[in-house]
Amino acid sequence: MPRASSGPAAWDADTALEELYAAHWRRLVRLSVLLVRDVGTAEEIVQDAFVAVHGRWSRLRDHDLALAYLRQAVVNRSRSTLRHRAVVLRHASSSAPLPPAPAADETTIGGDRRSAVLDGMRQLPQRQRQVLALRYYLDLTEAEIADALGISRGAVKSHASRGSAALRDLLGSYLSDDREDES
Repeated sequence: MPRASSGPAAWDADTALEELYAAHWRRLVRLSVLLVRDVGTAEEIVQDAFVAVHGRWSRLRDHDLALAYLRQAVVNRSRSTLRHRAVVLRHASSSAPLPPAPAADETTIGGDRRSAVLDGMRQLPQRQRQVLALRYYLDLTEAEIADALGISRGAVKSHASRGSAALRDLLGSYLSDDREDES
C-alpha cells in the first residue's frame, strides 16, 4: 500500500492519514489505554487526534513529523480526559465509590507478572506513568518522549528514573517471590 512518493510530505491529507492510520492506529490506542485505562475512551481519543491532524494538514510545518503530531495529540487528549474525569469525580453528587477501571489491555495481557506490572504502573504518579509507558511500551527515545509530553529531556530522565525505582519497590515482594519459585 505504500506509495512510490517519498513519504508524508509528498502526500495529500487523505493519503497521509490513511497510511498513518494503517501503520500506527493500534500503537496509539495502546498508548492512550495506558494513560486513560479504558479501551473505548482511548479509541475515541485516537480517532479525534486523527481527525484534528487531518483538518490541520495544510498548516503542519513538517508533514514528515505527522506521527509525532499525532502522538502529541493523543497524549494531550488523554490528559484532558483525565482532567475531565477528576472534575466529574470531585463534583459527583453521589458519594458511592465508583467501580475500578478495567485494566489496560485486560483482554490481551495474560499472566500474573504483567498484571502485577500494570497494577504497579497504576500506582505511579501520572507523569512517571506516562514517561515509562512511552519509553518501554512504545520504545520512544528521550527526545521523542520530551516532545510528546512537552517537557525537557532532563525531566524525562528524572521521571523515568523515579518511576522505575518506585515500580521496583512496588514489585519488590512479587519479584522476590517469583525468583524463589524458579529456584
